[in-house]
Amino acid sequence: MSSSNRANARRAVALTAILGASLLLGGCVQPLYMSSAVGGGAVGDELQTIKVEPIPDRLGHYLTNELISQLNGSGSNVPPKYRLVVTLNERVSTPTVNTFTGQAEAGAITVDASYQLFPVAGGTDKPMASGSVSQFVAYDRTSQRLSNVRAARDAEIRNARTIAEQIRTRVAIALTK
Repeated sequence: MSSSNRANARRAVALTAILGASLLLGGCVQPLYMSSAVGGGAVGDELQTIKVEPIPDRLGHYLTNELISQLNGSGSNVPPKYRLVVTLNERVSTPTVNTFTGQAEAGAITVDASYQLFPVAGGTDKPMASGSVSQFVAYDRTSQRLSNVRAARDAEIRNARTIAEQIRTRVAIALTK
């Protein structure tokens, strides 16, 4: 058997194995936002019932708005069943400094967010879900002060959007259990 025939035979075996594995594992995965036959409701409907507690400071304002939009983007007024509490820790750094001019050429904002999801009914102090997420965003700096302020603010907004997505996904997973 020539080497090209052996290579073709190996490719055919590998392709058959991959196809077989995908068919076997295809029934093991359930989409996160699909309606559940056991619970009866979709996770998206449960996410709409989460009330986001106000988060202080400018970054907290951005994150609060992103969470409200991502959890209940429909704008419907649903009575809350859950309460989401988020605390933030923000660090600003200048990782790149021009050695010739001594000015920062880049800035970075790192945000650590801790979240806890509580049921509204029952008044328990034990969270149903909790965790923490971190996000790092870098931005370019120039010699113009106003441009630097705007770039830093845009980095904060990007951080808030990504953190909101991470929290929404983790809370959705917790609500499916």
